[in-house]
Amino acid sequence: MTDTNAVLGYAWPLIVSPGEEVRFHLSSGHLAEAQARVVRVRSADPDPAGPAIRVTPLGSPIDGQVALRHQPIRPGSFAEVTSPQGLDGLASLSVGCFLWPTRPGAGAQAILARWGTDGQGWRLGLDAEGRLEFVLSDGTRTWRVVAPRPLLEREWVYVGGAFDGVAGTLRVVVRSLDPQAGRDRSGSTKAAAPATLPATPGVAMTLAAAAGGLHFDGKIDRPRIHAAALNDDALYALVEALVPSASDPLLIAAWDFSRCMAASIAHDIGPRRQHAQLHQMPTRAMTGANWDGRTQSWPEAPWLYGAIHFHADDMADCGWSPDLTLRIPEHWRSGFHSLELTATHKGEQVESHVPFFIRATPGQPRSPLAVVASTATFLAYANSALRLDQVHAEAMLEGLIVLSRDDVYLQSHRELGLSTYDTHADGSGWCTSTASRPILNMRPRGNTFNYGADSLLLDWLEQEGLEYDLITDDDIHRHGLSVLAPYRCVVTGSHPEYFSAAMLDAFDAYQRGGGRHVYLGGNGFYWRIAFHPTLPHAMEIRRGQIGLRTWEGEAGETTLAFTGEPSGLWRANGRAPQRLVGVGFDAQVFDRSAPYRRLPASHDPRVGFIFEGVGADEPIGDFGLRNGGAAGIEVDRADATLGSPPDLLLLATADRLGTGGIPAPEEMRTLHRGIMGDQNSRVRADMVFFPTAQGGAVFTTGSIAWVSALPCMGYANNVARITGNVIRRFLDPAPFDGFGT
Repeated sequence: MTDTNAVLGYAWPLIVSPGEEVRFHLSSGHLAEAQARVVRVRSADPDPAGPAIRVTPLGSPIDGQVALRHQPIRPGSFAEVTSPQGLDGLASLSVGCFLWPTRPGAGAQAILARWGTDGQGWRLGLDAEGRLEFVLSDGTRTWRVVAPRPLLEREWVYVGGAFDGVAGTLRVVVRSLDPQAGRDRSGSTKAAAPATLPATPGVAMTLAAAAGGLHFDGKIDRPRIHAAALNDDALYALVEALVPSASDPLLIAAWDFSRCMAASIAHDIGPRRQHAQLHQMPTRAMTGANWDGRTQSWPEAPWLYGAIHFHADDMADCGWSPDLTLRIPEHWRSGFHSLELTATHKGEQVESHVPFFIRATPGQPRSPLAVVASTATFLAYANSALRLDQVHAEAMLEGLIVLSRDDVYLQSHRELGLSTYDTHADGSGWCTSTASRPILNMRPRGNTFNYGADSLLLDWLEQEGLEYDLITDDDIHRHGLSVLAPYRCVVTGSHPEYFSAAMLDAFDAYQRGGGRHVYLGGNGFYWRIAFHPTLPHAMEIRRGQIGLRTWEGEAGETTLAFTGEPSGLWRANGRAPQRLVGVGFDAQVFDRSAPYRRLPASHDPRVGFIFEGVGADEPIGDFGLRNGGAAGIEVDRADATLGSPPDLLLLATADRLGTGGIPAPEEMRTLHRGIMGDQNSRVRADMVFFPTAQGGAVFTTGSIAWVSALPCMGYANNVARITGNVIRRFLDPAPFDGFGT
């Protein structure tokens, strides 16, 4: 086997145009050097039954030996004020907040701290048993007071700590916000303390961590710091106030997490304006201690969403230094690309890849055909540990799991950050994903899903000699219709599942304006997401109470922090995929893939071009790299009630998917026998065609497995023939005869 992880890296930016620079950030814990070369990726799928790995060396200036070093990853989100004011030389101090802990008892955790790496300072936090503690240390002596009982998971409490140098006391207080039925953890404790706070000159003020560790898991709401030893009621009142008195000269900081949700700054509304820098992208727009269910949308009442959910395993940016920089030559074609790194380690061949995408230069198309790289979907699945973490994975996938080396590596290296299908260590879902980290399943030799499957489409286009430009959904999001408009035909690949409103608007406008769209996948245009407004290659998803999901967000937390838009399914947002592309997700089928059978509409002479060279009764796609057929994995069907257009022609269907064909949750309004694919006619993949405005048209296949059938039998098969027939006809500007305008 080939070692794919002895060298890891990421490219920044992930997407570049000819003439722009890309930097490669590399790390290895084993190798001092490796051989580097830049390659264009034709096929990234290692399946030996297909074309296997196909890359073309491009001869770049950075090809050759590259020196390597180990660059650590430091996961864990927190907030930091690097040069705090008003904290030196205090005779008294009070700190407090509302707290919703998610891993009490998982080890010591800091909530509010000014604690140096030398072990000096103060911190309010949880001890190893999950009890509230307030700790002071001068490096020689330590003073500590601990609440009598551990906190409960996922229960709001008010927590406070006070240091009184005059009285020589430390005090902690806990008040449960729902003190009934065994939930009450209220109480206060006092202990002896020194006359002054330990000196901490130059030490940062932190929230949810201390001195590079002690990361807190859970939500923090309305943290406050005051330069007096307030009594319990006064400190509680300070924390409870949405806007503390601006005239209080002893107020050191009062952070309001409900402001500027997409920002990487936590705003201090106290008189000193000690705004805190957020690290590793904790989850914002979280319900606070005062959320009462009156709204599900934070923009309607942001003061109810004053909490940030911090995680000890949050990872948004590795922060590695770059090792190589490449300016993309103007003559390079767009497409999937990679920095390939090879070496030998312990007698074994090392081959690792750092992927990046070269987009067609905006406004300068080289071909009338464009293929869309679904980077939002690639990010959503980035470093998925789902197969091992989900207890039902083998049942869902209908078979024993065969682990790859990437799977094993990821289990031991969670610091890489996981996908939006995974849960944090505290059980909450990953809402964000970024590209400034190594992504194991978005590269050649990685998982065959998504990136690998889409490369098979590129491989087939190369085989057919069909010139294409690569464009990205990221650019469509940021620049809209202008990215799509230069192209006569646009192809979306095997699984364009994650779409922002701007992306959907652009495709809708493209089709309305006469554009021709070929959708060769399944489960597309399904989840509503957002890209960050200022940070490149960062996406967000909120999973609510509908849709095929591996975790479910807390009540009230389905609105995107990045934009304030609702998330969830596009179907639940009034824009089901059927309205755009004629079909929409209806089922998953992982145990087998099936062929399509032609339906009467396929013999309509107006669409005769689609089936040229295909027999009238010939099964379509009774072969394929994914479970032996062209219809499988996840499938879509036409449905007029969800918006499939009146002029749609239902050309073919794969409606015999067997007991492994399981409907999506939104398809099951009630539970009864007969819902699986062996008895349910709604569990199917539909192939459709329909005309759009101004001479445009849409062709869809409704199956993730479709593109994985393209290379079978040396590319001489009816899936490849139909795909070629459609794309070539869609590139022909002639109108589609027999269809009205």
